[in-house]
Parts: sequence; C-alpha cells; structure tokens
Amino acid sequence: MSRAELEADLREGLWRDPPRLPPRWFYDERGSRLFDDITRLPEYYPTRAEAEILAARSPEIVRVSGATSVHELGAGMSTKTRVLLDALTSAAGTGADDGAGSDGEGLLFAPLDISREVLLESAEELRREYPMLTVEPAVSDFHDLPPLAGEPGRRLLLFLGGTIGNFEEAERAAFLDRVRSALSPGDHLLLGADLVKDPARLVAAYDDAAGVTADFDLNLIDVVRRTTAAEGLRREDFAHQAVWDEDASRVEMRLVARRDVAATFPGLGRTWRLAQGDHLRTEISRKFRLDELRDALAQHAFDPVESWTDEAEDFSLTLARAAVDATA
Repeated sequence: MSRAELEADLREGLWRDPPRLPPRWFYDERGSRLFDDITRLPEYYPTRAEAEILAARSPEIVRVSGATSVHELGAGMSTKTRVLLDALTSAAGTGADDGAGSDGEGLLFAPLDISREVLLESAEELRREYPMLTVEPAVSDFHDLPPLAGEPGRRLLLFLGGTIGNFEEAERAAFLDRVRSALSPGDHLLLGADLVKDPARLVAAYDDAAGVTADFDLNLIDVVRRTTAAEGLRREDFAHQAVWDEDASRVEMRLVARRDVAATFPGLGRTWRLAQGDHLRTEISRKFRLDELRDALAQHAFDPVESWTDEAEDFSLTLARAAVDATA
C-alpha cells in the first residue's frame, strides 16, 4: 500500500471524534510477524479455538463445499490453513509433501495479504509442502478483491481469525457485498468469528501480560511516521489500551496520549493534535452470537450451510453458499 493511500486514511480518520485509523496499517513486515507472535500467546484464544474447529471439520468443509480452489483473505503465513489444505489434497487423492501423482492436478490455493514479504515467504513454503498444489499469492486488501481464479461453483473463500469483527457495521455490510460479488453461485465462504464471552477474557486477549500486543499497536505509529515522514510523531508518546464496549459488543484497541501530541504531515499540509489522556482508536473487534452471523450472511445473498464452534464455544466457523440470486 502506498503513502498516498495512508495519507488518505489519515485525512479521513485523524480529525474525527474520536480519531481513528483502519487496522490494515498494522501490517508492515514487522507488524505481520508481531501478529503471528500474538496468535501463540496464552491469552489469545481465537487462533487455538479456530484451529481446533479446522482440525475437526476440514474434511467436512471440503466435502460440503466441493472446493477445488481455496482463496484466503488476510492469509499471513497461512499456518492454520494447512489443515484445510491437507483435507483438500487428500480428497483429491494426493497429500502434502508426498510426491503424489496427477490426481491433485487442478487444485489451487490463492493466499491474499497486504504484506508482500510475508506472502512470498509463505507461498514458497507452501509450494515445498504441497507440490501438487498450485499456489498463486496476490498482494491485496479487503477493499480491493482481485478476480478469483478457479472453477466457478467450486471456489472456497476463507475469511478467518475473526477479522470480520474489525469492521464497523456499514463497513461489514459493504465487505460482504464485495465478497458476494466476487463469488459465483455455488461458491462458498468460510467465515471465522469470535463469540461473546466474559469481558475479562476478551480484554486480556488484546492486552497480554508480555506486552506483545502493545508492541503491535505501537508499531502503527512507526509505520505512519516512516511512510509519511511525519514530524513530531513518536511511539514513546503513546500507551496501548484495550477496553470492552458492552453496548457495541466489541473490544477497542487504543493508543492513549502520554502527553500532548502535535504531529505534522508534510503530504497533508496539516498538523494533528491529540491532548494528553485522549486516544487514537486503532482497532475494533466485534464479538458475535451465531444467530447474528447467520442473519447477516442471509442479508447479503448467502445461504448459511453449517456453523461449528470449538468445545469451549469461544469461536465459530460458518460455511455459507453464494445464493443463485445475488439480489435476493
């Protein structure tokens, strides 16, 4: 993503009340690796819960979807996706790293991510592990979905990790419309979503004791300063905070000003000010109930097929089929 795109987001977000930035700017190379570290923290249950569901349900997901191509939004290193790729290649009569014959021919995995470095490293590993799988990475974010390769009606689009919760309601609706437009009737969406639970556990997942999430949050300041040549913007002037908003059913990540901040952006010709104690909102993470998810999908021309949770019912995966009539 470019300086011009970041400056457009700064112009749109910094002078709002409260000021905010979209979380896509977390994910430079360092931010992507920090998030990978976050997923292994004891407090961060979503990755483990989602992996538990995938381990139990991947063969069923592949069978029901009939997928021959898998596309993953926000793929990162595609670590947890491998169990689904195992099921995909197994269903086609081949397997990971087994030198299988031509039965797996035509299988495709297309990871999409905004970090080129992480994406290319992951793609190289996947090609070694799955020699019969065509791996076609693409640098992209959720706002600009590229045309999806593969046979229409047999494509499976993954949106995992609970990232659907990072959108405001209107943004979530627009995203689901974009996804539905990218799919053909009979294609499937596999949607990961975090479920409502004890607020103390939710906050801890976004404010771990080791401070990794704080480093991840503060890295955003480094990304903005480096990309825009901002003057007066320093990470040491901010502190990470996570809070639970009961009314909105979401966790908010914030950078709270330790002192008065005045940052000048040459490309904008403006100075942004944040008073000590005020905050910049860097991420929201909405938590859902299963009926909310299914209703939202149905409103955007998807037919919910099945929902699964982990044993503790912390997290869910919902498989939905693109309806024949996208205007329904």
